[in-house]
Amino acid sequence: MSAAWLPALCLGVCLLLPLPKPADSEGTVPVAITCSTRGLDIRKDKVDVLCPAGCPLEEFSVFGNIVYASVSSICGAAIHRGVISPAGGPVRVYSLPGRENYSSTDANGVRSQTLSRWSASFTVTRKRLKKTPEKKTGNKDCKADIAFLIDGSFNIGQRRFNLQKNFVGKVALMLGIGTEGPHVGLVQASEHPKIEFYLKNFTTAKDVLFAIKEVGFRGGNSNTGKALKHTAQKFFTPETGVRKGIPKVVVVFIDGWPSDDIEEAGIVAREFGVNVFIVSVARPTPEELGMVQDVAFVDKAVCRNNGFFSYHMPNWFGTTKYVKPLVQKLCTHEQMMCSKTCYNSVNIAFLIDGSSSVGESNFRLMLEFVSNIAKTFEISDIGAKIAAVQFTYDQRTEFSFTDYSTKENVLAVIRNIRYMSGGTATGDAISFTVRNVFGPVRDSPNKNFLVIVTDGQSYDDVRGPAAAAHDAGITIFSVGVAWAPLDDLKDMASKPKESHAFFTREFTGLEPIVSDVIRGICRDFLESQQ
Repeated sequence: MSAAWLPALCLGVCLLLPLPKPADSEGTVPVAITCSTRGLDIRKDKVDVLCPAGCPLEEFSVFGNIVYASVSSICGAAIHRGVISPAGGPVRVYSLPGRENYSSTDANGVRSQTLSRWSASFTVTRKRLKKTPEKKTGNKDCKADIAFLIDGSFNIGQRRFNLQKNFVGKVALMLGIGTEGPHVGLVQASEHPKIEFYLKNFTTAKDVLFAIKEVGFRGGNSNTGKALKHTAQKFFTPETGVRKGIPKVVVVFIDGWPSDDIEEAGIVAREFGVNVFIVSVARPTPEELGMVQDVAFVDKAVCRNNGFFSYHMPNWFGTTKYVKPLVQKLCTHEQMMCSKTCYNSVNIAFLIDGSSSVGESNFRLMLEFVSNIAKTFEISDIGAKIAAVQFTYDQRTEFSFTDYSTKENVLAVIRNIRYMSGGTATGDAISFTVRNVFGPVRDSPNKNFLVIVTDGQSYDDVRGPAAAAHDAGITIFSVGVAWAPLDDLKDMASKPKESHAFFTREFTGLEPIVSDVIRGICRDFLESQQ
């Protein structure tokens, strides 16, 4: 007889049941499961599965030791037996008959429980993944890190909850998930938000679809605001798989209306650079509007109230036609206005020399230099901010960071700056700008930059004021023209000096420096995000 046989404990008669055959030499691709997937959810004699990382050890439900009741968590049992660590990994699962007297032991941070009897069992062993040359890179034209925030409240109910999961699965499939394409995770909003799986857990559509299918209905109040804030603060971290320079997106599904304040959560999400989309289903009827805290909750929660970030479906039936339009929105990177980039998450102040040696015509060339830098950035109330100060012996704030929130207004004001004429006191001007321009925005999430444009030697000390600016977290680019001493430029510039100090003999030479300053700002911004 080629198969081995195992006596199974039972009530009454003991049966002889065949053990599973050994793994074939070719190996198999493991099926991705969730932390809560149980042995009874697997209906095969032998299956290779992949446990995710980061499962909370204290939440596992495990019964037995070596042989586990099928009601046990597979990943919990695998960690308990030492097959994998909490970092997750591949596991081979063998189905076994039911038995009596499952024992209780503590092992590897997991406490198993006793159980007097259960109808089915399983055991786990190590399964080594074979390296395969095939890698599903995904849709490279749709790079985004996306959290689907689904409604798991009693308001939606079990039936519509399942329809919602089906829709999310269709969206995930069409996105083209892959290592170099979009990555997705899932959060369930209920009484207390629960992150079902992170961006790093699954990078193929097949695995994501299985994980979505495994998500159970939680119930309770929707508390969408609470869940959105939790997602913005906890979901998008390097440890959980967020990628540098990739737009962060939350797609919030709301069946009816939220049971808590969603406006504050939307503000928090914008501060964390998260693009919030609202997919609303079954809007409140006129009779129900009295129960809604804020009828404009969609406009107040989305990244930008321009129609792009909101999406409506009348109900959960026949939703296939809504999949492609939503996917197209999620893949339109240039519309992701709330992503934190060097173009929308900086405060840039220009300190402009208005001394007599400059002259009116050259002063206009300096203003053109300032405009060409400023117009590159995404100036808005939630984006990049621009300010300008002109100096001689005195200082004059031409406009501050909070005066203008559109690019058109900022550029118009720059064009209309009047030339002062006078001496050159650059050190005092730096101190003035740090105190009066950067001081009011010291709590801003944006990174601060100061671009100094001067044509001569300062009559006062520049080294001390510049050092104070550096200590205040302000990165300085110094741009000198004509008679500006190179020593002064280096004393004012941030480190490394050679990439933050520039010089040209002629005012017409300012134009090529524009791209150098912009590249420098973006380089410094990216380094600050690491």
